[in-house]
This record gives sequence, C-alpha cells and structure tokens, in this order.
Amino acid sequence: MLVELGLVEQRLKAVHEVLDGATVVDVAERYGVVRQTVHTWLKNYASSGMSGLVDKTSKPESCPHQMPAVVEARIVELRRAHPRWGPQRILDQLTHDGETDLPGRSSIYRCLVRHKLIDPQARKRRKSDYKRWERARPMELWQMDIVGGVMLADGWKASIVSGIDDHSRFIVSAHVVRRATARPVADALAKAMRSYGVPEEILTDNGKVFTSRFGPGDTPVLFDRILAQNGIKHRLTAPYSPTTTGKVERWHKTLRQEFLTGKTFANVETAQAAVDEWVRGYNEDRPHQGIGGSVPWERFRLSQIDEPLLQIVEASERSEVLGRESGVVPVTRLVSTSGTIGFGGQRYLAARWLSGETVEVLSDDGLVEVVFRGQVIATHARKHDPGKAPKLARSAPGRRARAATVGKPVTRLVDSRGAVSFAGTAYQAGHTHRGQTVEVAIVGGNVQLALDGKVIKTHPIRHDPAKEHGAFANPGGRPPKKQRSA
Repeated sequence: MLVELGLVEQRLKAVHEVLDGATVVDVAERYGVVRQTVHTWLKNYASSGMSGLVDKTSKPESCPHQMPAVVEARIVELRRAHPRWGPQRILDQLTHDGETDLPGRSSIYRCLVRHKLIDPQARKRRKSDYKRWERARPMELWQMDIVGGVMLADGWKASIVSGIDDHSRFIVSAHVVRRATARPVADALAKAMRSYGVPEEILTDNGKVFTSRFGPGDTPVLFDRILAQNGIKHRLTAPYSPTTTGKVERWHKTLRQEFLTGKTFANVETAQAAVDEWVRGYNEDRPHQGIGGSVPWERFRLSQIDEPLLQIVEASERSEVLGRESGVVPVTRLVSTSGTIGFGGQRYLAARWLSGETVEVLSDDGLVEVVFRGQVIATHARKHDPGKAPKLARSAPGRRARAATVGKPVTRLVDSRGAVSFAGTAYQAGHTHRGQTVEVAIVGGNVQLALDGKVIKTHPIRHDPAKEHGAFANPGGRPPKKQRSA
C-alpha cells in the first residue's frame, strides 16, 4: 500500500539516511534536490531538531523603517474621524500634534490603502493642473461672501457673513445674521475692520448687498459706501465665476462638512458663540494644507505688528527684542525676488512672499534662523563656513529712490491708516510712517514710495493710468478747499 509522506517527514527520512551512512550525493539524487539542500537539512536538524526542517517565512524578523504601530493606529483614527482628510492633511495634523518618528506622505497613503480607507483607483488631478494665486502679504485682500445653512430651533435658516484673508487664510469674519440684508452685512464688515484693521482691497461676487453693479440704479449700496469712506478698493468677480472667490468658497465647504451639517441652534446668539469657538480653532490650531501646513494665525499675525524702522542697535538690545539670551548678533538681509537671502557665501530660503522685505539672520549652534518682525520664518542647518559669517550687525543697504519714468515724483501725506492716495487709489506706506510726507513715483510697472531718499514700499500699479495726469498735475496733493466768505 502506498503511503504519502509529508514534506517534513521526507526531509527527516533523508537526514536519517545520511546519518546511517549514505552519502549526501546519493541522498540528494534520490530525493531530487541538490546536495547543498541536504547539507542545509542536516544543519537545521542538528540545531533545532525536527522543527528545523519546517519551511520558515522569508519575512525579516525586524524592519528599522517600519511604521510604529502607535503611529499607524493614530493615522487610521484620524482618517475615520475625518473621512475627507488625505495623506498630506493627516501628516500636517500629526506634525502639529507633536508626534515623533513621523512617516512620509507616501507611507501614510499606503497605510490607508492597506486598511481600505482610501481607493487607490480614485482619479486625482495633477498639481500642475491647478492654477493658484494669492496676495504676497496679509491685509492686502479679503475675500467676502455669504453662506447659508445655519439651522435654528424655530425652523429658520440663518446665514453667515464670512471673510477670509487671501494670503494667510485667516478668517476675519464669521458673523451670524438672521437675514443677510444690507445693514447686517455692513455691520459684519465694520466688526471685522474694528478687530483686525482696514485691508487694501476686498473681493466679492456681484450680490446686491455688495454692489449695485447689476441693480436698477447707480446709487452705491451701503457696503460700497463703507469701502469708499475707508479707502478700500472693491474688486468684483465676473458674472458666473465662483472660482474667483475660491478661497472663501472652499472655506464654506469645510464649514458645512465639519461644523454645520446636522446641527441645530437655539437662536442666533447661540449659533454665533458656537461659530466663534470653531473659527478660533480653525485660525489658531488647525494646520492649513493650502499654505504648506502652517496655521493661518502664524501668517496673519505678521500684519498685526507695526513695521519696524531700519536702524542699528546694540547686540544686547536686539537679542532682547528677539527673545534671545545667547547674545548672538543678528545681521539684516534683503530677501531676493526668489525668496532667498545671502549669508556667509551661501543662499538660504526665507519665503517668496517676503520678496523685497528686510529680515534678520541669526547663526548659532549649527543653525541659521531667519526672523521677520520678531517671528522666526525659517530655520536651516548651517551650510556656510563659520569663519565667513559676518561678525557685526549691520543694517541692509538702503535703496535710493530712482527717477520716475513717467512724470516727476510727487509728495503725499500718509494718512492715519498708513496709506497714501495716488491717482484715486490707496497704496500702503506702513503704520510707522503715519503723518509723514513721502515721495510717490512710477518706476516701470510699480508705484514706488520713498522717504528721505530711501524706498520704503513698492506696489504693483493698481490705479487707472488715465488718472495719472491729474495726480502729477497736483504734485503736493489735492489743494485744500477754499472757505466761503460770509
């Protein structure tokens, strides 16, 4: 009778034959293997007995770069709590939470696929397909709109007058109103300006509460009148173009999905309190993927600090201002158009949006820190030779105002908002220059503001060129109105 032997039994039989005196070559030929395999069986049998003849998995006993189980569990937990979060958003949240030994974005993606929390076949647009734009600094442009869907206990759907800073994604307005009519919308705008200041421009759609562009008459609406009184330029989208205000629209989507859906509030006051708390977390705690994982407040707070005058101070004073006790001497540098600075013969990245601004550089303990208005913008490992680093603090070289290519430079008085008026358009000079007289000149495609022969601000031309003749005809500004004699 034929008896089928198992794999381990055959190997054990072959080992016993060799131990009983058979040659390895004969046993290997009889069992259909090479002699090296028989030697391996003998070695494993001698070290582990019969269990050594069992096939072992090829999986390594350890993997140094394997994702820790705790981190993997945290990734799965975040994805299940926020089904719309992708790998990059989860990585930003883990970084913000202070997790250590973080995996890369691709590792998080594979983790989500392994747990069937993401569809690997889902179509995804390439980054090159997106066309994004943003203003270079906070408070240059706000996007404002109205979003509904705030359910009240009496069955009424209230609305939110929302506003977002274009550069920082900081929410400047989230004002709950029962009806989004002209007066409540104007009150929301006034509240935002009292809290954060007056922006240079505001972008809205063509809603009747924002503009009379498509209305029956030519009389400006209340919203437009408030903007005109505060020297704010009102920008309007083209009809049926919601992507122009894409940042505030995207915030509306997040607001609905993560906060408003399924919630009912007792009244407007209760809804406002809840919205304020949620917005606080959005502004101050939540990393924003659209700005590289930064928190909106980290970007927006730079606009809340008055611009410092460039001057040389003692090293001890600068260290105190920057919160340093090491006595490291800061060195000022001008940020190039590519967002980099030169230090010690090497190039270090500051930020592209700081192009044309002056930053301070500190080098200590193998690190190079870039500081703007008292805030650390970037930190890099030192690349330059320590012997080539500047030993003394010096201010950035001042840029002489160049001759105007159109007309002659004109003088303008900086108003209480830190702006000057030129050709019917307000250009920011800086709050530190309020009440001072600056020179305004057109250089190339820019409006250049200079004080005492040094450029303090440069802005792209935003005014109507047809109005330049009137601006240059009044080089000292608008003449004062004559008082009527009694």
